[in-house]
Amino acid sequence: MEHKIRYSSEQRPKTEQIIELYRSSGISRPIDDFERIRRMYQNSNLVVTAWDDEVLVGVARSITDFAYCCYLSDLAVRSDNQNRGIGKKLIEFTRDVIGEKCMLLLLSAPCAMEYYPHIGFEKVQNGFVIKRLK
Repeated sequence: MEHKIRYSSEQRPKTEQIIELYRSSGISRPIDDFERIRRMYQNSNLVVTAWDDEVLVGVARSITDFAYCCYLSDLAVRSDNQNRGIGKKLIEFTRDVIGEKCMLLLLSAPCAMEYYPHIGFEKVQNGFVIKRLK
């Protein structure tokens, strides 16, 4: 029996739950640095989560001004829940919260470059980055 996934922008996951989700999803994040993951979420002002009962199955973590720009920093879905539309729904929920006048932008992992256009993102060529050291 398939459970109904519950989405929320109010329920913040515990750091342990986030690390477990990242480990399962395959996303490359500093999962061996508990304090860094904790700070990543403490300082993000929009976190949309997907839950199967009490199990965190997906997360979209963003930094936004809720008026002009929103940077979607993390989109992760537990491996056994991928290909069920959860990532797309997390992005839709994020867009509902930030509104139509707010741009949503992200940096894609190389392996996800084909995914984002499929769910409505437009590829842009006018970006720059100064990469982190670790």
